[in-house]
Amino acid sequence: MRATPESPRMFDNDLLDGLSRTPWWTVPLLWLPVISVLFIYGVYAHDLPVLSAIGVASAGWLTWTFTEYGLHRTLFHWKPQTRWGPRLHFILHGVHHDWHQDPYRLVMPPSVSILLSILFGAGFYLLAGSTWFWAFHAGFIAGYVFYDVAHYSLHHHKIRNPLFLKLKKHHLLHHHSKAHSERKFGVSTTLWDHVFRTF
Repeated sequence: MRATPESPRMFDNDLLDGLSRTPWWTVPLLWLPVISVLFIYGVYAHDLPVLSAIGVASAGWLTWTFTEYGLHRTLFHWKPQTRWGPRLHFILHGVHHDWHQDPYRLVMPPSVSILLSILFGAGFYLLAGSTWFWAFHAGFIAGYVFYDVAHYSLHHHKIRNPLFLKLKKHHLLHHHSKAHSERKFGVSTTLWDHVFRTF
């Protein structure tokens, strides 16, 4: 995808710049089949009762919400005091704060999300073992998909659901209120902001 006024250039290299843009619908298109395969394989290959698999997947989803909060609060808002620090911060998250309405930089590019899924998945496999891993990782990725689609919606969709509106206010205060710029890190849920008193 080429640079436009609504999605300005981020990298000098055309390939890198194009890869930095992702339409929101690519996230469910890519990941929903993966989630389904992981979950179904976990149930059938390991003889897991469906209710147990749903419980394990729910734990994976909850783990995602904590990961989302932790990454946003730490890595995404980290500004290393080095010559390259401002550029790193801009690439990781600053671009979103500078151009928060850019419709192509509100979800994670597949080149990044696939790599992260493999890294997190390897860790979960080592910790949970093969029996629980498949459903757990399915839930973790489902949490990520919900986060990315919710994030896009918070910026671009006018949904009148009261829960959505509360979440939208929470997130937009993080963007537009100086008093909340280092608070309100949750995007798909406010749970961890309440737990860690960053609400």
